[in-house]
Amino acid sequence: MNFQTQIPTAAVLGPALAVFALVALVRHRRDAPGWRGGGPLALRIATALYAAAVASLTFFPLWVYGGDYRNQAEWISQIQPVPLLMADITMVPNVIMFMPLGFLLPLLLPRISRGRTVLTCALVSLGIEVTQLLQYIVLANGRAVDVNDLIANTLGGLLGYAVLRAAQRTAATRTVLDKVSP
Repeated sequence: MNFQTQIPTAAVLGPALAVFALVALVRHRRDAPGWRGGGPLALRIATALYAAAVASLTFFPLWVYGGDYRNQAEWISQIQPVPLLMADITMVPNVIMFMPLGFLLPLLLPRISRGRTVLTCALVSLGIEVTQLLQYIVLANGRAVDVNDLIANTLGGLLGYAVLRAAQRTAATRTVLDKVSP
């Protein structure tokens, strides 16, 4: 039996964001630690929207193929393991995509170090790449797994961290950032 179907972004991320909004509202109303005041709530909402945007860009639309429509190429052909072999300007969007994560993590977790922020960004990026590989193996949806994405995403996280620390050096922006941090 041949088939192909698309799972739209909104069908998955819409309910996920609705559940987050409900949990956030309950935690905020119960005055849960880390959710007091409008600043931390706004920071968490911004983080949830950012996460949804990254998921939308990296996992969706999700195509499911079967039968003759299924990609017949071996999964190993989807992996680009040699770093910087195919590096070009297309790495820039990945750097930009992960800058907010490097910026947001220290705001959400004020005691996190630069090293742990970069490590977290690298692990999130690795998680995305592994998920894309699994999507290819299970659903045959054709996403490539590239070590350059991992490098670019990690660099983006480091740059986001640097931008935050630079912004915190001025009194005006530090005051605003302190108000949104839990």
